[in-house]
Formats: sequence, structure tokens, C-alpha cells
Amino acid sequence: MVPTRRHTPFVPISPDEIIEEVHKAFETGITIAHLHAREEDGTPSWRKNIYRTIFEGVRKYCPGLVICGSTSGRTFHEFEKRSAVIELQPDMCSLTLGSLNFMKQASVSDPGMIASLAEKMQEYGVHPELECFDLGMINYGKYLAAKGVIHPPFYWNLLFGNIAGLQASLPQLGAAVNELGPDQHFVSLAGLGKDQLMINAIAIAAGYGVRVGIEDNIWYDEGRTIKASNIALLQRIHALLKIHEKNYMKPESFGKLGFYNAQNIYSGL
Repeated sequence: MVPTRRHTPFVPISPDEIIEEVHKAFETGITIAHLHAREEDGTPSWRKNIYRTIFEGVRKYCPGLVICGSTSGRTFHEFEKRSAVIELQPDMCSLTLGSLNFMKQASVSDPGMIASLAEKMQEYGVHPELECFDLGMINYGKYLAAKGVIHPPFYWNLLFGNIAGLQASLPQLGAAVNELGPDQHFVSLAGLGKDQLMINAIAIAAGYGVRVGIEDNIWYDEGRTIKASNIALLQRIHALLKIHEKNYMKPESFGKLGFYNAQNIYSGL
């Protein structure tokens, strides 16, 4: 949502650039593509026609890949805009389980917005990617599950390192994972900025999912001397997988566990 070409040359802007980036990642090895659309000037977009072009291209060149669209409240606040991507029936869409402050702006998701997005996802057969930046969001997700607003299988994405959220420390990471309980098997960890590599490594060592990419960190090294690309970050993940004698879950395996959208006319599944 934030990095632009002013920050790094590696940000894909056009649908063709995004499709090609996803294709490279797919060939390297990924399970899910968490996607954002951009206007021609590089600013975030909610427009369905742009997302449709991206999704159709990814379906064509990355068959079987699990596709996740963004419903972020960081830039857009109207339900109609935030939920438009759901109507394209990707496999998943992000669902941030509360409002939060970033360093220079807020992302607002009030209870009514969260419930409305979840209900629309249910209507269109889209599975929520449950984004949690603090313990309160995890608790709210469990509350929504208990009320039947969201339904299993659940995919939790825990993000560490934001100034106003969970920090990248072992006590806070352990507390967050512990809050989910032992029956929540689909958990992915993300580190923001300088914390990305540390959280990636812990996730791999502990057997959790890994979220990685320049959305969370545009630098390859802690000293901020090398700009990262999505593919370079992904290749480092595969190197860590090899060191830890682990394998990533193939998208077909993950999707068939309940995360493919059976209604999706583009899936070809």
C-alpha cells in the first residue's frame, strides 16, 4: 500500500508488471499471492477492472495458485470501495480485525465494517485472511468465529513490528500464537521493516506460514544499503527452508483444505 517507485524501483505498478511478478514468485515456489492493485500513477486502487485484469492474468499463468485480494482500510474507507474486489470471487481476501495506527497514518476498520466485509465474503465464497496486529484483534477474530460471522477453516496472519501493535519479541510472539490455541493450524507470521527476516526465520523454524514481500519491507539488509525485490526476499525464504529441512505447502494442497473459492469461474479447478 505504501511503497512507490519513489521509494524503490522494484514496486510493480501495472497489471502486467504485477502478473509477471506473481509468475516469477509462482515459479520460485509460493502458496498464496496477497495482491494489491495500483492506478497508473502508482497509488493504491480499489477498482474492479484493474483487479479483474490482475486476477485473470494470474489464473492464466499461475494455475492453482491461491489468490488473496486486499480490502484494506488504510486508503479507502467506504464499504463499496473496500468490498468491490470481493465481487470478483478470489479465493481469499484480507480482513483486518480492528483499527490501528501506523507510523504516519491510521487504518480504520470499525466493527460494522468488519462484519459487513466478512458477510460479503461469505456470500461470494471468499475466505478471509485474518490479519492481526495486536492481541485485541486476535480476540475479536475468536469472537466473530464464536458468533458464526466467520467460518472455518481459519487462516490467521499475525504481523509483528508495527509501532502500535505486536512487537517482534519472543514473549509477544509466543503470547499471540498461544491466544489462537492448538486447534488453529493455519497461522502465518509477518515481520515489518527490520523485523522481517527475524520473524521469517522463526516462522520457518517453528513450522508456521511465512508472509514476505516488499509491502512489509523494501530493504534486503538491516543496514539499509540494498533495496529488496519480492523475488530476492522469496529466494532467501527458500534458502532458509533448505537449511531447516522444511518444504513449503504447495498451493493445491492448501487450496483443497478449504481455501479455494469453488464459485470462482477463473480457477479452472
